[in-house]
Amino acid sequence: MKLLFLGAGATGGYFGGYLAKAGVDVTFLVRRKRREQLARDGLKIESVDGRLDIPVKAITRDEIVAPYDAVILSAKAYDLDSAIEAIRPAVGDKTLILPVLNGMKHLDTLDAAFGAARVLGGLTHISVTLTEDGIIRQFGQLSTLTMGARFAGQKAAATALYETLARGIEARHADDIILAMWEKWYFLAAFAASTCLMRAGVGDIVRAAHGAEFTLNVLNECTAIAGANGYPPQPEMMEFSRTFLTDPASTLSASMLRDIQRGGQIEADQIVGDMIRRGRAHGVATPLLDLAYLHLQAYENRCAAVKPG
Repeated sequence: MKLLFLGAGATGGYFGGYLAKAGVDVTFLVRRKRREQLARDGLKIESVDGRLDIPVKAITRDEIVAPYDAVILSAKAYDLDSAIEAIRPAVGDKTLILPVLNGMKHLDTLDAAFGAARVLGGLTHISVTLTEDGIIRQFGQLSTLTMGARFAGQKAAATALYETLARGIEARHADDIILAMWEKWYFLAAFAASTCLMRAGVGDIVRAAHGAEFTLNVLNECTAIAGANGYPPQPEMMEFSRTFLTDPASTLSASMLRDIQRGGQIEADQIVGDMIRRGRAHGVATPLLDLAYLHLQAYENRCAAVKPG
């Protein structure tokens, strides 16, 4: 299969790079500056397994000449509209689109743009960053990409894509990809809402008076929303979430908090706002999520007010 990765940033560059190393036909769709950097230096990854330096194929939008078998999207939610326009020339009648964004809202947008039949479900578990000099740097051991069919008619094509991905990365084929996406989302929403609202890591919150009660109450709101939408978290995931969010020794915080601390854009609506809306649709009360979302929107408004131009 011919795969097109939108961008060669942290997540897409990591998975695409290791697939290219395994001999998979991978092309990166990038902006001109990144294309020149990749042509000059190749793709560079610093992972827990060592360093990878590999020449890769990279093109700009105007250089797309034919459809690809699959397009992998790892864009941020606030860049989704521009991402859709960027990949349009690469999408043909049989092209699969595999988004690995957080939450669920992007599925509706992609379905409207390309048709639900070609849009799969997906998610990743990885902690990576792209340095200013173009190096993809991994933190921690996790580096999995989970994908699967959303509809019965997608199963054969989804299986073929999974088999291609499994040649070079730790890929997982979920029987119920929507459940898998919900399980990541409800945890991520609780993690982000808790640490961003308190502007602190998990351990700092938990060691405060009533801190563990607070994080569990945020988690309970997210759990109730997932259940009301027909995707209650499985016991193993529930146990992991409770343990993670009540660990007094934890130094971890959500990547959204790190984005705030550096003054960057955030996925407030995709991760927290949409969770609230899906809760309200089923009558689930979300007082703590509401407060966290207000906090995040206030941050976004302040950034917009001081943005040049």
